[in-house]
Amino acid sequence: VYTRRLHNRPIGLCSKRGIFHYRRRVPTDLSTVWEGREVWRSLDTDSYAMALRRIHRVAADVEAEFEKMRCSIGRIIDPMLLNVPVSDPVISTALIPAAAQPPAPLSPSSTRTIGDVYDRFIADPKHQWSKRTQIAHATTRKWVIEVFGEDTPLTEITREGCRDFVALLREMPKSAHQRFPDMTITEVIAAAKARNESRLISTANLNAYINRFGGVMNWAMNEGYLDRNPLKGLKLPDPVKKRDKRNPFSTDQLRRIFDAPIYTGCRDDANGYAVPGDQHPRRARFWVPLIALFSGLRLNEICQLEVSDIRLIDDIPCFRVSSGLSQTGDEKRVKTNASERIVPVHDELIRCGFLAFAESQRLCGETDLFPELPFGHLGYRSTAISRWFSRFLENAGAAAPLTCFHSFRHNFRDGLREAKIDRDVALLLGGWTTDGKGTAVADNYGSGYQPRALAEALNAVRFPALDLDHIAVIGPRR
Repeated sequence: VYTRRLHNRPIGLCSKRGIFHYRRRVPTDLSTVWEGREVWRSLDTDSYAMALRRIHRVAADVEAEFEKMRCSIGRIIDPMLLNVPVSDPVISTALIPAAAQPPAPLSPSSTRTIGDVYDRFIADPKHQWSKRTQIAHATTRKWVIEVFGEDTPLTEITREGCRDFVALLREMPKSAHQRFPDMTITEVIAAAKARNESRLISTANLNAYINRFGGVMNWAMNEGYLDRNPLKGLKLPDPVKKRDKRNPFSTDQLRRIFDAPIYTGCRDDANGYAVPGDQHPRRARFWVPLIALFSGLRLNEICQLEVSDIRLIDDIPCFRVSSGLSQTGDEKRVKTNASERIVPVHDELIRCGFLAFAESQRLCGETDLFPELPFGHLGYRSTAISRWFSRFLENAGAAAPLTCFHSFRHNFRDGLREAKIDRDVALLLGGWTTDGKGTAVADNYGSGYQPRALAEALNAVRFPALDLDHIAVIGPRR
């Protein structure tokens, strides 16, 4: 509680349930006609700095109410303390001057609408979003505008209204923006209920919408359009733990994957990838799963590799994972800053002939390591092969709940644990951050781990129950 005393009457700034209030004891001369002994006025903010700015205006309003009450009972008043128009019937014109100050006009920030602010947020040049993120923000904006109304003043979006918005999201069916593209949020929910739709969006996706809308509100606060974010704290607890969202592939699944026709002999690696045959094509569909298992690279990190990203560093063959523009002018993306890294090529990949494949691509004049992979509608080379891999798992008899291509990263992480690799090295190899926001401060000191040390740690990752001798070109594994 922050308070001071004036003529033995407490006048102060108080915090109550996280919100600041102005507190004032009723003057003695009004104690018989005023209900209550104290006056409390909410400052509608949990910011101490903002409360200090607002308290002067609220204090003036309270003093004006006191003067108005004194006037109504015939007491002498101080006209300087009044902030009401002269035409107010309660005020005797004999007790106040003829002129009164007009009310101050509303500031532009207090009349901003949610539609206007949302558009300003999206147009802010500081935002450098991928196409996928742009679409996600556009979808969130569409639903926010449908619920609150485009012309609704930003300051009229209440906590209760935001709770109602979250309640609507909880009834949204999965992939609603794709399956019901021309419907409003209420129409989508009604259509889903009419179909007895039980597949609703996950808590993680629901919280992603809340985060994006909350980001707009935080941006509005920084711009001075809003004093408090009404969405703060409305995220729902996710009942599924992070490590339970995806499982690593079991040993049986890995065997089925790497004993499939594309690894033992197929008709071709296009439509005939699941049909046994005498062809042994070694292109993206062959290499991408192998690289994922033995390097921990994410799917798009693998798919966007260029031939020049396979390089010798201190005589150690390495993958270079980076963002920026490729040699052909296409954009390369990584998930986080920690994702940009050097990962040695595993001995098992070398045994299977990966370096020979990369060299053959270079000799053929290819720029991209996997030129047959097209860009998807969101600008990712991984789009097509991600869909293909889901079908591949089904055809190989390796599909199981909570497993997908990303499961290879879980296998790789488990392999690092079983090899008792130092945690810092493990995080570096996998491109994982230490705190969810970026690398630790200590990572900025020193020159980091040398490729030879990384290679030693990486090659300690083994899957002894998985036999790849049928695709090796160098000899039996050690």
